[in-house]
Amino acid sequence: MYLIEESQIPEAALPVARLRDHLRLGSGFVEDGLQDDLLGGFLRAAIAAVEARTGKALLVRDFLLSLHRWRDVTGQVLPIAPVRSVTQLTLVDAFGAGSVIAADRYVLVADGETPKLAPVGACLPSNPEHGSAELRFQAGMADVFGDLPADLAQAVMLLAAHYYEYRDATALGQGCMPFGVTSLIARYRPVRLGFGT
Repeated sequence: MYLIEESQIPEAALPVARLRDHLRLGSGFVEDGLQDDLLGGFLRAAIAAVEARTGKALLVRDFLLSLHRWRDVTGQVLPIAPVRSVTQLTLVDAFGAGSVIAADRYVLVADGETPKLAPVGACLPSNPEHGSAELRFQAGMADVFGDLPADLAQAVMLLAAHYYEYRDATALGQGCMPFGVTSLIARYRPVRLGFGT
């Protein structure tokens, strides 16, 4: 199984000016926009890190999920939330030929934590031998950054500022995320229940 981001967050949707203000960078100079590409890169990295920790797509975009087999033929849980719509389900054979499955054979069970692709009948269409199922869908919490919940938006700002301030540091531990960011995203992290080791 792999998940691919088919469309990126547009440059215009990145809150570069807001990050510049957050960092208290100088303004009114000819070079005001000189670091915009750099700031945009830190914003993209911060958004990706928050999404990875929460399992949520912050800004709406298109994704492709490819599976060699369904985990559960009575409903496939999708790896990212919230899913807004399923745009296409294609079964691809071992030779790369695909057949699009009619949209009336499956339905999206929308859920903020664990959205699912469910069959209209008893089970999802069978994957071809040595083939895969390719599911295209649109996911995201908000169309524009300003519509995100305030705590998630602040977490992205804090993390992007952290990346900016420590861009040359090499001594930070793997997976290091500032405490303020982890506390802001804590309520969005998926709850994992398990027994044993």
